[in-house]
Amino acid sequence: MVAFPGQSDPAPVGPTTATAVDRFLDSITAATTRAGYAETLRRLLVVTSAQFPAAALQPEHYAAAMERWTTATAATWNRHLSALTSFTTWAQRQEILATNPARRLERRKSARRGDRSIPRTRLETLFTDTSHALRERVLWRLLYETAARAEEILTLNIEDLDPEFRRARVTSKGGAIEYVHWATSTARLLPRLLAGRISGPVFLADRRAPTSGSRVPADGDICPVTGRGRLSYPRAEYLFKTASAKLDPHRQGWTLHQLRHSALQHLAQAGRSAPELQAKSRHQHLASLGHYVRLGEETSARITAEADPVQRRRTR
Repeated sequence: MVAFPGQSDPAPVGPTTATAVDRFLDSITAATTRAGYAETLRRLLVVTSAQFPAAALQPEHYAAAMERWTTATAATWNRHLSALTSFTTWAQRQEILATNPARRLERRKSARRGDRSIPRTRLETLFTDTSHALRERVLWRLLYETAARAEEILTLNIEDLDPEFRRARVTSKGGAIEYVHWATSTARLLPRLLAGRISGPVFLADRRAPTSGSRVPADGDICPVTGRGRLSYPRAEYLFKTASAKLDPHRQGWTLHQLRHSALQHLAQAGRSAPELQAKSRHQHLASLGHYVRLGEETSARITAEADPVQRRRTR
C-alpha cells in the first residue's frame, strides 16, 4: 500500500476497494474487456490495499497506480486510464464515489504515422511463419479476413462458428448480433486449432484457469475439455506485437486493431466501394470509414502516374 504524507487511514465507509472492483468487473459481460480492466484495477489494489474504503479513493491513489505505465506507449497508457475512468463512472453511478479520482490524469496523444496499414507481403510472411503457434496464426488470419474487432473474435465460442458458410456470430459494439466471414486460409487452419472440441472458447489461454480466488473466470470462459480459460486481449496483443516487431520498420510491433485497419484499406485499394466496405466492417455510418480507408502515399503515387498525360502518350 502506498502511504501519502499527512494521510491517516480513513474510517471504513461503504464497500472496500476490493469489493467495489469485484462488483464492477462482474458487471462487464465482455470477457476480454473484463480481463483488461482487471489488470489495471489489480494495480490500484496494490497501491491502496484491498481493505481500503472505495469512497476514500483520491487522485494520489490513481496517480500511484498509473506510475507503472509512465514510460509505456500512449496507447497503453490510455488503455489503463480508460479502465480507471470506467471504474470511476460506475462507482459514481452506484453512489460509492462522490468525486472523480481520475480528474488529474490526462490521456496522451499518440504519435500518428502516415500509414497504419500493414503491407500485404509482411502480413503473409507473418501468417505463414510456422515458428509462431497455431493459435496465434489462426487468430491473426481470422482478424484480417473478417476485418472484425479483436474483442469480437476473442470472445467467440465454438458454438458461434458456422464452418459450412465460413462465418461466425459476434456481438458488436452496440450489442447487436452480426455475422463476420472468413476465407480459405482460415477455413483450412481452424479445424486444427479446435482439434475436435465442440464447445467453449475458440481461443484458449496457455494455462488452466484458476479454480479459486478473485481471478476465477466465468464458467463460459473455461474450456470444458482442457480446463483452460479464454485468451485475454492483453496477452493476445502482447504476442502479436512481439511477433511483428521484427517486420515493423519502427521495430515497435503492430497492434491487433491494425489487422482490421489493414484489411479494410487493402479492400479499398482493390477498388471495393464504400457500401461494400461498410458491409464488411459493419460500421453504422459511411463517414466512419474514412479513418480506415485513407489509402496513403503508395496509392497517391500510383494514380498520379496513371493519370500522367505524358505516360499515356508513351504507351500508345
